[in-house]
Amino acid sequence: MDMINIPFGTTDWSQVEATEHPGETGTATWRTREFGSLRVRMVDYTPGYLADHWCDRGHILLVLEGTLTTELAGGESVTLTAGSSYQVGDDTRSHRSSTRDGARLFIVD
Repeated sequence: MDMINIPFGTTDWSQVEATEHPGETGTATWRTREFGSLRVRMVDYTPGYLADHWCDRGHILLVLEGTLTTELAGGESVTLTAGSSYQVGDDTRSHRSSTRDGARLFIVD
């Protein structure tokens, strides 16, 4: 992740167009900004959301609201609540997320 040639700016996330991404169950709503190769997202998961794929992309993820469970390839899982974060590099640990009651995330990748 390179953060070069990005001018100072602000984002009003309520003004960023939302896109919907169905999971195996539930839906993820993304509001996305891109700065070169850097993607920054505000993501809302509906209650009962389960990702429909295993992800190998690196992320820095902060839970803003709700509870998020991230399953790692190999069977381990971690549960994060508001104010908790994780980081993982590209092609390091395959992972997929779910939430029972819904969650709002801030993700940089």
